[in-house]
Amino acid sequence: MPRKQGRVHVVRVRKTHVDKQGQRREYTSAYLRRTYRDGAAVRNETVANLSMLPPEAVDAMEATLKGQTLVAAGSEFAITRSLPHGHVAAVAAMARQLGLPALLGPAGRRRDIVLALVISRVVRPKPKLSTLAWWPDTTLGTDLGLAGASTDEVYAAMDWLAERQEPIERKLAAKHLAPVANPGRMALFDLTSAWVTGRCCELAARGYSRDGKKGCEQIEYGVLTDPAGRPVAVRVFAGNTADPDAFTQIVTVIRDELDIQKLVLVGDRGMITCARIDALRKLNEDPDTNFGWITALRAPAIAKLARDDGPLQMSLFDTQDLAEISHPDYPGERLIACRNPALAAERTRKRSELLAATEKLLAGIADRVTRGTLTGAGEIGTAVGKVIDKYKMGKHFHTTITDTTLTYRRDQARIDAEAELDGIYVLRTSVDAGTLDPAGIVEGYKNLANVERDFRIIKTDDLDLRPIHHRLDNRVKAHVLICLLACYLIWHLRKAWAPMTFTDEHPPQRDNPVAPAQRSPEADAKASRNHDAHGNPLRSFRGLLDHLATLTRNDVRYHGASTEVPVLAQPTTDQRRAFDLLDTAIPLTTAA
Repeated sequence: MPRKQGRVHVVRVRKTHVDKQGQRREYTSAYLRRTYRDGAAVRNETVANLSMLPPEAVDAMEATLKGQTLVAAGSEFAITRSLPHGHVAAVAAMARQLGLPALLGPAGRRRDIVLALVISRVVRPKPKLSTLAWWPDTTLGTDLGLAGASTDEVYAAMDWLAERQEPIERKLAAKHLAPVANPGRMALFDLTSAWVTGRCCELAARGYSRDGKKGCEQIEYGVLTDPAGRPVAVRVFAGNTADPDAFTQIVTVIRDELDIQKLVLVGDRGMITCARIDALRKLNEDPDTNFGWITALRAPAIAKLARDDGPLQMSLFDTQDLAEISHPDYPGERLIACRNPALAAERTRKRSELLAATEKLLAGIADRVTRGTLTGAGEIGTAVGKVIDKYKMGKHFHTTITDTTLTYRRDQARIDAEAELDGIYVLRTSVDAGTLDPAGIVEGYKNLANVERDFRIIKTDDLDLRPIHHRLDNRVKAHVLICLLACYLIWHLRKAWAPMTFTDEHPPQRDNPVAPAQRSPEADAKASRNHDAHGNPLRSFRGLLDHLATLTRNDVRYHGASTEVPVLAQPTTDQRRAFDLLDTAIPLTTAA
């Protein structure tokens, strides 16, 4: 028989069988075979069984037989450097979608530094010096040419940004507070604080800390947003500035710097006081100016409305949770009285606990007096004064002190009078009924929760504004403005990436505006399953950024070539989807 000739090739045979336990198993065999012709028939001959070889050896043999030239690993090219890219590329893509570079000012190195500071604050919120050292370790610093930036350049860029704050905010206001984008011409304003480090900050002062950071000097800053919570403007104040003073200054900013003459301002009861409303009325004497307001009454004013034959009676809430009333003390204004049963129950529970806690403190002092370890009316009174209002419950107790005794009892009549108004709040507004109905007024006031969400983003959740490390007032203002612009970016990123995160994509509209906000069933399902409706895993916003950071850009140098070629790592499904939701292809450079 003549010797068979012909080229050999690799064949893989997949087989399945059912074992004794009834489980189907699959295995693959690899053979080296030769095909030859025997007369008119084509036959196969198995030259060798390759099944016992490692899969990579079989692959190499198959590639060689197909004519490919194999080289030793690492002998064809080398990756000279690999930099995290996906996270900064995604944030930079959103920044360019929103027109942030043009918003900052004319092109140049200072603008590039400020843009990098804003993007870095979203991706990795750290102090400026730490950020400066981090830039060379990402494609952001390389693409913008900032790998060798100096500290002086960063501070000079911050000074440049502080000088450009007014035109930046004017463009944002024109975009989000203009009649086309904001038909209701409504804006939200609220004030918060942040502590500072060091002892030389020009704006630092001791004041009421909204962070509960006692004993530290602080600065205060107020944020102006549209009704949805998009930040538009920010102003930094000394740490001892009162809410009404901050409101007065922001009104001046809106009128003179943002060039807005007609707006409805929404603020809490401590912000828009009677004196501030009188000031707005004086401004409105100018025929070209029309500033409205939505705010709430303080507890004493509500109690006055509820006295005797006042307009605020509990019968108003027999069939509904809100009612419009009027009173001569508020001429030209509408009063919207609301009752939230859930809030009433919570306040009742909390008051009961605080009263019990206060009684426990007083009982400790009374025990000392009984045992004779605390005597003298002055000493006893000092001890009582230290604890009786710790939980703001001193107004609900009657105390009698002598040199040798201490007695106390609850003022039940006052407690009952306060409890009658539990869950009741009254909104006051200058907006006429033809523009907003009572439900619209309530919804407008409750939109202040959007500003509170921005404060959480700026201070804790995402941007870590606190503490303030800068000394000069213009640097502090530039730092807060950078955080505001970063918050603007995050607002849009969270909205775009809602399908991949735990963010509620479609919050349900409340049938009753007084009722607490509820999450949609879809959001509850996402939170319970940690997956979306299609089975895709969900991440937190910060977790998604961290995952995007694993998408690297690699500098590849082929042997025999003198240049390096940038190549992106193969993106994961989630990384591709994140860029798809931003409606952009994955860019090779952040400067694109």
